[in-house]
Amino acid sequence: MKQDLIVTRRWIIFFMITLFLSGLTAIPAETGLQFLSRCFPVGTEIGNWLDRVYIGVSNTNRDYPFIAYGYDWLAFAHFVLAILFIGPLRDPVKNRWVIEFGMIACLLIIPYALIAGQLRGIPFWWRIIDCSFGVIGLIPLGICLKRITNLESHTLKTQIA
Repeated sequence: MKQDLIVTRRWIIFFMITLFLSGLTAIPAETGLQFLSRCFPVGTEIGNWLDRVYIGVSNTNRDYPFIAYGYDWLAFAHFVLAILFIGPLRDPVKNRWVIEFGMIACLLIIPYALIAGQLRGIPFWWRIIDCSFGVIGLIPLGICLKRITNLESHTLKTQIA
């Protein structure tokens, strides 16, 4: 039981940190895109796409800097969602719903990225990369849910005995 609790808390901390870092990358979007566009040469599919996105973000920031406020709110949402996981960090069994909520959100990334990406003209291969964040997020949350189920089972057996 103690091992399940330790493993669960470690995975929750890992998930919180990665969620926070993911949000943090949204704030310097133009700088990040500039760096990435230099890593992949123009003339390759990914290089062409990153260069196009960088130019779009750069021009938008130059002419309409207030649009970047959306990136700030994107980052803020990631930070707030990371804070949400403090509940299961403290009491995983009582706050199991937060883990389930996170798993549902991870699953919803897939249709959202595929549909919204299509509407916005995002290349299919890039939408698959976006979908992978949801799939990857399911791994630590799935491990947590399994461990929480074990903790619940042990707690129930203790209460009955």
